[in-house]
Amino acid sequence: MDRMKTTCVLLLALCMTSCVTATTASKATYIPPEGYVPDSATAIRIAEAVWIPIYGKKQIDGQRPLNVVLTQNVWTDTGSLPEGWVGGVAEIDIRKSDGKILRVIHGQ
Repeated sequence: MDRMKTTCVLLLALCMTSCVTATTASKATYIPPEGYVPDSATAIRIAEAVWIPIYGKKQIDGQRPLNVVLTQNVWTDTGSLPEGWVGGVAEIDIRKSDGKILRVIHGQ
């Protein structure tokens, strides 16, 4: 019986240690007052970091200048085409507060 009690106490201690560690780790982060994506320049750098591996540097460079708009805490970056050209452009939505990528598409 004593062996069973000892085993239960050790399991309980292990569980409590795991809970404390998980709780402490989740609270240990810094959130900037303006969010992780505070301005359009940061939004553009993130967009390029996502788009280039997908579509290629040449394709993204050909869609400059990039247009960036902030609406309801979401940056929307959109490529552009030279005047008279027909086709789609890359688009991405990035949440300002945490930098989460919400949408990535390329029109046709």
